[in-house]
Amino acid sequence: MLNDVITGSLSELLGGLAVVVAVSLTARARRRRGARRDTTPGEDGTAPRPARTYTLIGTRAPDGHAVQIASSRSAGTVITRQEPTSDRRQRFELTDALLSDGTYAAEPLDWYR
Repeated sequence: MLNDVITGSLSELLGGLAVVVAVSLTARARRRRGARRDTTPGEDGTAPRPARTYTLIGTRAPDGHAVQIASSRSAGTVITRQEPTSDRRQRFELTDALLSDGTYAAEPLDWYR
């Protein structure tokens, strides 16, 4: 009788163990794939840059706060921003200059003509 109980339970035990192993292997593979996706090189072969928040120097939003943008582009890149209330466009150069609020400075280029 005890032999029948052990024999009957063995198949259930092995089945449960197989499910636990399959689930853990799947979870491990998903974690590795996610980590690999985060470090995939960009189009130019370099590692992707984290997004930085830039404050556009000399600009104000309609509510009076400084305009901020997020960008993963490198310092020295020139971006163009169209003002929401007019057709005027303004160019800014992204810099490595860290401001006191923790954002980086985006210098206006059109001021220095």
